Amino acid sequence: MESMEKRPFIHHGLSDQVRSVARAKYVEPAIRAGKVQFSVAVRDLMRHLKSDGFPERNWPQVCTAIQAQKFLRANGLEIESVDGPPKKQSPTVVVRYRVASQATAPAADAVRLDAVAGAPNEETPSERAFRLTERLRGLLKNEIAAYGGSEAFMRWVRGHDEDEDAA
Repeated sequence: MESMEKRPFIHHGLSDQVRSVARAKYVEPAIRAGKVQFSVAVRDLMRHLKSDGFPERNWPQVCTAIQAQKFLRANGLEIESVDGPPKKQSPTVVVRYRVASQATAPAADAVRLDAVAGAPNEETPSERAFRLTERLRGLLKNEIAAYGGSEAFMRWVRGHDEDEDAA
């Protein structure tokens, strides 16, 4: 069990959160401004994510999420370069993007149309629910760790229930 705790886990829901924040804070503003090239600094992106309850020191997941084909295709982007250490998995990484041609960038066109029409870019109810439950999960994770793991936490919870029933 100890080896399982030391292995880093990548949470796919968190990767979607990273991609969503990167799109809202970097991709859409760049496209609205008519930029063809822009960059995303992982350290800056992590600051935005931290306010949404994203786990600290989860740099590899952030780096992977914003370099993934899923992110690039969805936003009509191409990576020009990735600056940073050789493994490209650090808070010092800066990813430089180029907006692809209009024929291969349907998402970029949609952002441009939204900007022209003045449509507000708000999160959907399901996105909000996901963001809030992830924050709650983070709080519960810390609480469980404070009790020495899930089994100890459950013993503590059950112990209080039994004490109240006996009284």
